[in-house]
Amino acid sequence: MAKPQEVTDTNFDEEVIQSETPVLVDFWAPWCGPCRMVAPIVEELADEYEGRVKFTKVNTDDNVNTAVRFGIRSIPTLLIFQSGELAGQIIGFRPKSELKNNLEKVLTQAAT
Repeated sequence: MAKPQEVTDTNFDEEVIQSETPVLVDFWAPWCGPCRMVAPIVEELADEYEGRVKFTKVNTDDNVNTAVRFGIRSIPTLLIFQSGELAGQIIGFRPKSELKNNLEKVLTQAAT
């Protein structure tokens, strides 16, 4: 089972911005109820998209600089990066189908 990789202020650029694969970043915090609801969905998607999309998590309590850098005001927020550029954003809890649709859009754009 693929697990999203924890990234930090220190290694965010290396793991996300410089990634050759599209990256979904889950901005979350341990105290956030909706974050705990979206986490298993993100883990399922990590399995389904293994090798096609890299899945990462950023704890906003521990990595304030990265959260501020991307204007994270509400969690969970999921950002999708393609070739170092922000390609998609999902704020709040959303069903798995909506997350998949957003990922498919990015993957389709990357293929063209």
